[in-house]
Amino acid sequence: MFCDIDTAARIERAEADTIAAGTARCDDGLVLPLAGGVASYAGPDSPMNKIAGLGFGGVPSESDLADIEREFAARDTPVQAEVASLADPTICELLTARGYLLVSFEDVLGRPLAQAPAPVVPDGITVRHSGTDELTAWLDVVVDGFAAPDGQGVPSHESFPREVLSRAIGALATVEGEQRYVALRDGAVAGGASMRLLDGVAQLNGAATAAPHRRRGIQTALLTTRLHEAAREGADLAVVTTQPGSKSQQNTQRQGFSLLYTRAILVKGLRN
Repeated sequence: MFCDIDTAARIERAEADTIAAGTARCDDGLVLPLAGGVASYAGPDSPMNKIAGLGFGGVPSESDLADIEREFAARDTPVQAEVASLADPTICELLTARGYLLVSFEDVLGRPLAQAPAPVVPDGITVRHSGTDELTAWLDVVVDGFAAPDGQGVPSHESFPREVLSRAIGALATVEGEQRYVALRDGAVAGGASMRLLDGVAQLNGAATAAPHRRRGIQTALLTTRLHEAAREGADLAVVTTQPGSKSQQNTQRQGFSLLYTRAILVKGLRN
């Protein structure tokens, strides 16, 4: 699949909207618009503390960046900017001139939904929407998956305590438009995932399988169910974000996803 600048802009707008919506659900959450993207602070050490969606709505001014840097410094938090490789290249020049350091990359993969596969659900597995009555069980299985390192490819530059992850994932999983899915194996909660549709983009988020139920086809069942439903609801593109070279990326590519672009992660105010 080929990704042009307009497609990347659509994906990044969806990302910024989701981060802003999740942050708004956090106590003392802060969301500031910035050149078509957002700067968000969702609490100490939160994975939602970042600048997202930058580079497709103009170049931020020095004064706007200075204001954001002051807000983050007042909260003892580094400023992390995620910049797509298809964004305005002057963004990275501006950030590095202000002392931002390149610390990592993440990959955005996608696949068109014109010919989305039918759900592939093995015998003994059930995938369905997950209601608020089982949010705790859904969170437990998804947070466990995120807390376990992939072990393949380029390691992430950051890690988060379980309680911080749980708060962030819980906020993101309950924003308007987010759909949660649970996989049951012989009646027990075996996996969870979520999806949000915006402007034709299906963001596939938070997929994880509990350790006792792995290698049973649960990830494939969760993925193909979401692809099928996204296409049915009118989305034309599904996207996933992964670490470069990770097992997650390898598995996603096996399901027909292609690398669309890479995000550079630049940070100012790194802690020792």
